Amino acid sequence: MNLSTLFAIALERTPDKLALEYADAEQPGRVEHYTYRELYTAVERWAAALQGLGLQKGDRIAFFLSNRAEFVIAYLAVIRIGAVMVPVNLRYRKREINHILHDCTAKILLTETAQQSVLDELEADDLAAVERMLLVDGAESWLGDESAPGPVVVQGEDLALIMYTSGTTGRSKGAMITHNNVLATVTGLLSAWAWEREDVILLPLPLFHTHGLMVGLHCALAAGATTRLRPKFDLAETLDVLGSGGATLFFAVPTVYFRLVESIRGMDLKPDFSRMRLFCSGSAPLPAETHNEFEQLTGLRILERYGMTETGMNFSNPYAGPRMAGTVGTPLPGVFGRIVDGQGNPVQPGVEGEMLVRGSNVFDGYWQDPEKTAASFSTDAEGIRWFHTGDLARQDPETGYVTLLGRRHELIICGGFNIYPREIEEMLCTFAGVVEAAVVGMAHPEWGEVPAAYLVCNGTLDEEALTVYCRSQLASFKLPRRFHYIEQLPRNAMGKVQKHLLPR
Repeated sequence: MNLSTLFAIALERTPDKLALEYADAEQPGRVEHYTYRELYTAVERWAAALQGLGLQKGDRIAFFLSNRAEFVIAYLAVIRIGAVMVPVNLRYRKREINHILHDCTAKILLTETAQQSVLDELEADDLAAVERMLLVDGAESWLGDESAPGPVVVQGEDLALIMYTSGTTGRSKGAMITHNNVLATVTGLLSAWAWEREDVILLPLPLFHTHGLMVGLHCALAAGATTRLRPKFDLAETLDVLGSGGATLFFAVPTVYFRLVESIRGMDLKPDFSRMRLFCSGSAPLPAETHNEFEQLTGLRILERYGMTETGMNFSNPYAGPRMAGTVGTPLPGVFGRIVDGQGNPVQPGVEGEMLVRGSNVFDGYWQDPEKTAASFSTDAEGIRWFHTGDLARQDPETGYVTLLGRRHELIICGGFNIYPREIEEMLCTFAGVVEAAVVGMAHPEWGEVPAAYLVCNGTLDEEALTVYCRSQLASFKLPRRFHYIEQLPRNAMGKVQKHLLPR
């Protein structure tokens, strides 16, 4: 099986069911609708056109596109003919785009008029690897008359995607994702989260990211559900759609839930989310305070999960069971995890270490980078290959649930003691006036490193009172030695804080 054959199940069973709705809140009245039959009629035509333009099995095609119906159609067309889609983050600029296009040697760059000003900054050398640049909002000029592509045999082990990591610690790497890798994640989530054909997902997450593409779109297509695709998160529209019964599922990043909580808190009449069966959070840690307040305001408990670009989804709190704030639950079907010490030995529950994972969801390696691939995997005494996530974690001895403690490279070692920034960040956010916090290590002549905190505040803060509060909550070696006040934390497109961009 490949992804095209998985998605074709809904076409066979419910061809006239609504598959995709696209609407932009900034353009009222403009809404596009596609049944499964209409969607796949368009997919076949696009696949034939791309094939006619020379795109063959294994060729890479880069997408520099916002969320729109053509993104979905073009992506399905690409995997239909066995080519490889390379999504490019819309926040990327010249240096980052140049790196990706050259690294993956993209044959075609698929984009839209709205991105032209960014692409105009690129020079001829930046686009040297690209044979064609195609605009989706000018597709009629190149689509042609063919209604179906020529035959192509696509195997499960063939590449479907090259997804570049966010590059928070260096130049982004291209994770090679096969059809089988995606199938493993999707089929595991369909079961774990009880997806149904009657589900409707409101999806403002960017499709160039794993969260929006694999968790949102892929699962909806495989389940035969309806996707209400949006170009971006709009607070007013989201509350309106979810509160009027217009969706059953909503997936978002913690920043979005923070904004929802902030808005709902000030409402006299709370929105009715009774039709919603699942709110899910991922891509960054969800603060326990936000998790708990959302439940107090709505009566519904968010499900937090854990995934990566390289692995799809790994862990999840249970759909039918206790969802523990601050944890990512247990391994999804077909996924295995272990927590190890610095020598690679498994640790006991309750002991911190690095999370390793394996399973059919785990990627093949990094594109044209055997050294980084080799450094990211290890083989245990039984000859089993494990991927090193770089995430520090601890498993609860009683529940078995896993708590993520932060990235390994963010660990602060103060006088031989390990300090996990997330613990301090969550504590700081419980102090009145602190909206967000990021904690990093600061060089110290005696202790090696000490914590320093960057705070986004609501008004003026009493730093002396904050210091006293910290002393009452934390061991002395965990106390932030310096506070920096900034207007906002630097984040990537998925809301993950980019600590390397904090002013030092």
